[in-house]
Amino acid sequence: MRITRLRLGNAPARTSALYGQILGLMILLLLFGLIMVLSASSIDSYNSSSDFFRVFIRQGAAAILGVPVMILLARVSTETVRKWAGRILAVGLAAQGLVVFTSLGASSGGNTNWISLGGISVQPSEFLKGALVLWLAKVLSDDPERLIDLRYFAGRALPPVALSAGLVMLGHDLGTAMMMVIIAVGCFFAGRVPLRFIGLLAAAAALVAAVFVAGSSNRLSRISSWLDSSGCSDYMGSCWQTTHGTWALASGGLFGVGLGNSKSKWAWLPAAENDFIFAIIGEELGMVGAMVLIVLFVLLAIALVRLFNQVRDDPFAQIVVAGALVWIVGQAMVNIAVVLGLLPVLGVPLPLISNGGSSLLATTAIMGVVLGIARRERTPS
Repeated sequence: MRITRLRLGNAPARTSALYGQILGLMILLLLFGLIMVLSASSIDSYNSSSDFFRVFIRQGAAAILGVPVMILLARVSTETVRKWAGRILAVGLAAQGLVVFTSLGASSGGNTNWISLGGISVQPSEFLKGALVLWLAKVLSDDPERLIDLRYFAGRALPPVALSAGLVMLGHDLGTAMMMVIIAVGCFFAGRVPLRFIGLLAAAAALVAAVFVAGSSNRLSRISSWLDSSGCSDYMGSCWQTTHGTWALASGGLFGVGLGNSKSKWAWLPAAENDFIFAIIGEELGMVGAMVLIVLFVLLAIALVRLFNQVRDDPFAQIVVAGALVWIVGQAMVNIAVVLGLLPVLGVPLPLISNGGSSLLATTAIMGVVLGIARRERTPS
């Protein structure tokens, strides 16, 4: 009897264990996020459209698209990604330019950060984060010996960071611009850029952010309220969101009030399904549920650090993994710190959890590249 064996392309004979771990954690986080988006958005969704499921359906559609894209990108070679990095960045910058320089740009909450076409809104800045990671990985790995030259570093590596963050800040989105700089710092650190150069970049970014904040009364009031040691005095204004976020977390206790039973989502907590979804998680699932989510991010961070250590012979892959780690896990830490009151309100979503199709698609795309790196690695026996 003849036995026919099928080979799928140039797939490895044995997939890396890290590939399975990272993919599994991504799926768990996506499912967790979809459940919480359904719960957190149901009331606002019904109030705006008489449909409890409208926001959830859109987020679900993004997940249904994002997962296959992630798996397909995992089959693209690192060489191909590297070759296309410059073009991907150019497309990302052009799209962000359309947001701030043309009538296609749409505003919400004081930020101009979306392109709206035919009832569909896309946030190019989220995809620009991934494009920036890929471009920095290419530049920093092309000629690493020259990175000790400040003129080379300032002329090759800094311009795309400054241009990307600058375009986003023109749309008044300081939180996303700050995350771009933080992601860039992570890439520079992984690319072994001298610490004095990274320090200069951090100081320059802090100065620009301070000037930007000083020119906005809204941002000044948020920071003043956060710094006020006697407690927030503007309850009906700058303190409303943080105060109700704290109350939501406190009311959850150890085990929560039950999935779907949040009171804060009944128009009390702004951005309940977006930037402050962690507060709803704490309210409905309690400290236990919140800790489960944090553990999932910690496990993802551990898996990415292990992958980073395994690709020491490939600087491009190392920098991509580091950029994805800082983006997803670092941004999650920032978001959770904001909800806990450890940072002022910055307006950054919780990756893979918060509502937002652009954020979900962008993070699954960069993780597809990471999975491709993991797929070609072998876990030591």
